Amino acid sequence: MAKSNIVWHDHSVSRDSRETRLGQRGIVVWFTGLSGCGKSTIVNALDQLLFDAGRATTVLDGDNIRHGLCSPPERLAEEHSDEFAKRFGLGFGETDREENIRRIGSVAALMAASGLITLTAFVSPYRRDRDRVRKIVNDQREGDFVEVFVDTPLEICEARDPKGLYKKARAGEIKNFTGISDPYEAPENPEIHLRGGDDRTPVDQATEVLGLLADRMKLAS
Repeated sequence: MAKSNIVWHDHSVSRDSRETRLGQRGIVVWFTGLSGCGKSTIVNALDQLLFDAGRATTVLDGDNIRHGLCSPPERLAEEHSDEFAKRFGLGFGETDREENIRRIGSVAALMAASGLITLTAFVSPYRRDRDRVRKIVNDQREGDFVEVFVDTPLEICEARDPKGLYKKARAGEIKNFTGISDPYEAPENPEIHLRGGDDRTPVDQATEVLGLLADRMKLAS
């Protein structure tokens, strides 16, 4: 289909109307950091705090997304042809990760446009890919993308190793593993910089993020 034949259709219910009903501004809060840094745990703690405060939220998590929207080829092959699985399934190489983050960024932008506070937890190791998501979100409305860097040292992440992934990566059983055989490009200017690996609980860290998000979630007066 030619690009000129793709037309954006405005909805009868506007974004402003949805946000006014919800009493909040839809944003994307993008948590990034090494595997085991605490992203998902903090995101879930933050989601609970927001839910308890009466906010409308949704969570996009790296592992959960790989069960559907960004399934690997071997998972798609269970219900689709090998050709389909090879074409649309996503592995963990650099190009596949690029498409993984592009899909997630597009979905997150749609959710934010519906007025939801959209929390995401993805390693998203490449700065270029995160910057592209920032553009996707901010092209809808400037300032709606909030990057949260969970800065936990590799040695702490590896010591935690809740899924046993670092051990497998060190043994050569997992290729393209961020921090071991693939690079992690830390954010240069994240909106929120969390120092992981200290004595604070996930709820403490989530509370810090919530305080820093307060103005972002408010409707313009």
